[in-house]
Amino acid sequence: MPAARESLLNAALAAVGELPWSAVRMVDVAAAAGVSRQTLYNEFGSKDGLARALVRREADRYLRGVERLLGQSAGAADGPSEAPASDRLVSDRLASVAEWTVGEARARPLLRALLTGCWGERLPAPEPVRGGAVLSRVPAQRRADAKLPVPAEIVAAVRERSLVALRGRRPGNGPRPDGTAAGAGAGAGERAGETADLPQRCELAVRLALSYVVAPAGESIGRLVRAAVGDDVTATSPRAGDR
Repeated sequence: MPAARESLLNAALAAVGELPWSAVRMVDVAAAAGVSRQTLYNEFGSKDGLARALVRREADRYLRGVERLLGQSAGAADGPSEAPASDRLVSDRLASVAEWTVGEARARPLLRALLTGCWGERLPAPEPVRGGAVLSRVPAQRRADAKLPVPAEIVAAVRERSLVALRGRRPGNGPRPDGTAAGAGAGAGERAGETADLPQRCELAVRLALSYVVAPAGESIGRLVRAAVGDDVTATSPRAGDR
């Protein structure tokens, strides 16, 4: 029941906005979603299962947003890219991801906890599934009950998605899940015009964004990312004039 599941997750997330997770009652979540309590238990199994599903949906939503943003940054009129991005485009797209990450984390406490690993008592910090527990018959719940991502894994996922988008798609030689071109030998990325430090630049951008989530600063995260990962630092750094 995908529609019922989404309604229940939305109701649970709304409840967390008003009450600490310990005070959220399953019967109230079901009532707010307009379904029976039995439907709620059929979908999630338990309150811990509901917590795991909430966290999994938040992680998936964030990663889909990163992919969407990277795709939009290329420009709809340009069509699919067949070559690695220029240094200017790399810095612009990574800055966009960083700005969006900071804004979303500030607006969504559950995402902030996922990105930082800092779970407060108000949030549904999910308990792992106990060993020997019967697996859910609901595919979406089985996925939620699997190991949930920790901050380092989310950083790695954003980095890999950024690499796939920034390296471009080559005809007959699509990117592997790890972002490298299938069949490409050592140094193939550099021969195609890609800088050797692109993976580090992608990871640096997302880690800078997370630093702003934990310790907000007055300076624009976008400008900082452009200065850190761009090729021409003097053109983007707010402190360039002091050098």
